[in-house]
Amino acid sequence: MTIRLMLVDDQVLLRTGFRMVLAAQPDMEVVAEAGDGVEAIQALRTTPVDVVLMDVRMPKLDGVEATRRICAEPGAPRVLILTTFDLDEYAFSGLKAGASGFMLKDVPPGELLAAIRAVHSGDAVVAPSTTRRLLDRFSPMLPSGGGRQSEHKAVSRLTDREREVMLLVAQGLSNGEIAARLVLSEATVKTHVGRILTKLELRDRVQVVVLAYETGLVRAGGGNLS
Repeated sequence: MTIRLMLVDDQVLLRTGFRMVLAAQPDMEVVAEAGDGVEAIQALRTTPVDVVLMDVRMPKLDGVEATRRICAEPGAPRVLILTTFDLDEYAFSGLKAGASGFMLKDVPPGELLAAIRAVHSGDAVVAPSTTRRLLDRFSPMLPSGGGRQSEHKAVSRLTDREREVMLLVAQGLSNGEIAARLVLSEATVKTHVGRILTKLELRDRVQVVVLAYETGLVRAGGGNLS
């Protein structure tokens, strides 16, 4: 199956470079390009896309707001945020807006291709530990304490085991590590993660991490509330 891609970046040379790399892949096709968020949203109305590679700093409509609007639509494509060094706050905002992950623009081609394929398959492309470090760095941007915990009623509907798994996901553990910690099979952990995503109406485990920090279930530094 060919992965249909959209490149969204206001720098034409960057789009050209990415397009050359992607065009060489037998399972990928760049079907649309846009120079800002407005153009991206307009293009998606007429062109089916599986994965959007989204810049963050663009004129008219930035990548964060464009991601938020795109991900709010039914059947929306997956969004992979591409950011530059020292602009991780935009990646953080992108994850909150619904992106399935983020990468630096100077990522090696092999890693970019693997990330696109992972996103297309429904996985988050950011390792949980990397996501946790990002959130730790920008924890001042989040509400303090557990101020929103009572507001997110779905969290209270999790079983004790699901809540336990959610906390471990938010602390950066992989499914294998969670399985070892709780003495469960990886398949069982995967089932719990799937149920958590369904109950909380989240797209992937990246957003589980974001929600755990927002609701105060996890504090900066990886600690969790008792």
